[in-house]
Amino acid sequence: MKEIKHFINGEYVGSASGKLFDNVNPANGEVIARIHEAGEAEVDAAVKAARAALKGPWGKMSVAERTEILHRVAAGITARFDEFLEAECQDTGKPKSLASHIDIPRGAANFSVFADLVKNVPTEAFEMATPDGSGALNYGVRRPKGVIGVISPWNLPLLLMTWKVGPALACGNTVVVKPSEETPSTTALLGEVMNAAGVPAGVYNVVHGFGGNSAGAFLTAHPDVDGITFTGETGTGETIMRAAAKGVRQVSLELGGKNAGIVFADADLDKAIEGTLRSAFANCGQVCLGTERVYVQRPIFDAFVARLKAGAEALVIGEPNDPKANFGPLVSHKHREKVLSYYQKAKDEGATIVTGGGVPDMPQHLAGGAWVQPTIWTGLKDDSPVVTEEIFGPCCHIRPFDTEEEAIELANSLPYGLASAIWTENASRAHRVAGRIEAGIVWVNSWFLRDLRTAFGGAKQSGIGREGGVHSLEFYTELKNICVKL
Repeated sequence: MKEIKHFINGEYVGSASGKLFDNVNPANGEVIARIHEAGEAEVDAAVKAARAALKGPWGKMSVAERTEILHRVAAGITARFDEFLEAECQDTGKPKSLASHIDIPRGAANFSVFADLVKNVPTEAFEMATPDGSGALNYGVRRPKGVIGVISPWNLPLLLMTWKVGPALACGNTVVVKPSEETPSTTALLGEVMNAAGVPAGVYNVVHGFGGNSAGAFLTAHPDVDGITFTGETGTGETIMRAAAKGVRQVSLELGGKNAGIVFADADLDKAIEGTLRSAFANCGQVCLGTERVYVQRPIFDAFVARLKAGAEALVIGEPNDPKANFGPLVSHKHREKVLSYYQKAKDEGATIVTGGGVPDMPQHLAGGAWVQPTIWTGLKDDSPVVTEEIFGPCCHIRPFDTEEEAIELANSLPYGLASAIWTENASRAHRVAGRIEAGIVWVNSWFLRDLRTAFGGAKQSGIGREGGVHSLEFYTELKNICVKL
């Protein structure tokens, strides 16, 4: 049985305690590896290695030297594309058709994009008068924050981990990564690429385990971690904030959402259906930016529901290696229990089940997988838990609205504010409504269209801080002012 070990100070090491847990393929329920669980000793060793690396060759490199290495990391991922693809799909169960176009290419791009970006970001300089008439010069310089604790999620494991590690390393920091216990493989494999690319030992470290009383808690509580970045659900974000308060460490949090899509009667229905199908069902609905609430203007409501139903029922459910499959399983049976509990709540509350609502019949060799049906509901009240709570599964509730003002009020009615999608061919309405939606990112006539130079993050209970482009530098560096008396 394959073992997945920690990557500390440039080497793969096991846990001193001997604790291991299963890595399960969600497509068939089979155990594909055993994962070492980090205790306080392993986390401490990883943080110490990261701290020491700041004072070693990594800390003395020029920006040009550092970014050249990061380009080699990106090239290394691309050179081993098939290995990363296989590992990612075995951990998540997602179709290779999806992961090969999004997860792995974006995972590599996150290193090259931020390597280029960090070379071209100015700071500021001011001349000021002084009483003696000679003046003074103030200028800003950016310096690494230090050791960054990275806690990454299971839905897009490589992409969202490198989304944090890429800019952190580009800015000169070192990292200790705690990947999700469900999806450790590509984060561990990246250690080999780091070594081959010439990343000094201790710059990139990985510890495996769980949250409470395990690697996650030990990492966030460690006093030598200078900043913590996390993507995941809001409750865990609150726990991390409490841990970070001791020592006054900064946090960057991308948290839960219950994202709204708004479809106006003047929308191009072909675009709206295609975009909403992806936003509700891509990656089996396990996308933080996905749409679980759809508000459709009444004149086109029935037509929209009928066409989204047809689109959902045309999805091809299958294992990662099936070239026809575009819909995989949920990440685990535990998560399936959560999703199915909401399917049952919807039924109990009298929802109209437009399609789905259960578990699909699968071939015998896939019967042990964490499969669910893509599901659409109508008819629930606005305060139903199915409408107000994040499910993180392949499902959405569709509700009619009449006026623009009503749509905005409905979209903004929850304490979350991560993302939204607006569908309209009226340019004035698009700008007007997008400006009033309380969310960190709003798409108009598109979904998941990302320019990596732009700000990304959530409003309200969906997060703190922004990532992407120059905005990542605000977290991964300290801006220092130097004042020189002339």
